[in-house]
Amino acid sequence: MANPKAFHINSPFLESIDMSKRTGTNVYLKMESSQPSGSFKIRGIGHLCQKVAGPESKGVVCSSGGNAGMATAYVARKLNIPATIIVPSSSPELIREKLKDQGATVRVVGKVWDDANDEALRLTQTDGLTYVPPFDHPLLWQGHASIVREIKASLPSKPGAVVLSVGGGGLLCGVVEGMKEVGWASVPIICMETEGADCFNAAVKAGKIVTLPDITSEAKCLGSKTVCSQAFEYIKEGNMNIISELVTDQQALQAVETFLDEERVLVELACGAALAAVYCGVIQRLQGEGRLPVPLAGPLVMIVCGGSSINQAQLEHLRKVLNR
Repeated sequence: MANPKAFHINSPFLESIDMSKRTGTNVYLKMESSQPSGSFKIRGIGHLCQKVAGPESKGVVCSSGGNAGMATAYVARKLNIPATIIVPSSSPELIREKLKDQGATVRVVGKVWDDANDEALRLTQTDGLTYVPPFDHPLLWQGHASIVREIKASLPSKPGAVVLSVGGGGLLCGVVEGMKEVGWASVPIICMETEGADCFNAAVKAGKIVTLPDITSEAKCLGSKTVCSQAFEYIKEGNMNIISELVTDQQALQAVETFLDEERVLVELACGAALAAVYCGVIQRLQGEGRLPVPLAGPLVMIVCGGSSINQAQLEHLRKVLNR
């Protein structure tokens, strides 16, 4: 671990033979599902909390449909400071219990993340708590950039492309910053979302930041109605090759199930959106359209962002809801 005080681990970087066969190129998995809090969020939130929440802190507050809350609760427990996590009603009971197990105070406010976030911001004023943003802060992006440094240390040359899921845009911002830092600015980044949780794709299509009327996807952890402005700025700057693609909830679920079968790891639907780039032929289609080279200039790197809001019961629930 580069920073002895870091809360995250250097996650496994594994070759996927099955995905490589599907795409005709070497595919590597950056297994953020192995992080102590269950997802990549621990990188940025750990870094931010070290900077802004000292021992004299009255506590931290985070609005989260799941993974940012889990990371905040984990870090707060390690720092021995109180954590209050505000979740929308769309968050599974599974997550609320996991947050309580980490010692956090959990409150349910509103229907979607934006409602919970308003309450979290209010508590910073009324209770003097330190706000931990789930995705929209430069310190988070600095922390997430460590993913790219680890990938570079594991790969002999540049990747041909990097695939990731986009919710509010924090992971994308961290990966972009990391790729600039290591000299990989020319590497395409394929940003995957599900229909109904597609605030980044909607902004790309509109040429401006837009706010979705509602989150209708079951991938609740992608459920921000508005992408962070920095993520959109990268598109406007035009210095990076950022490709935005959508899949259906059903395709994301199929990807989760195939990944479980082939790689023996269960991830949540939000992560399935990224995996669907391979399993549902998005990579091959982009190559056919001339938007990605054939063959890719290097291996395909999949950031397996992980996720805490999944277990067998939740998987069965998704099957029932999405396979009607």
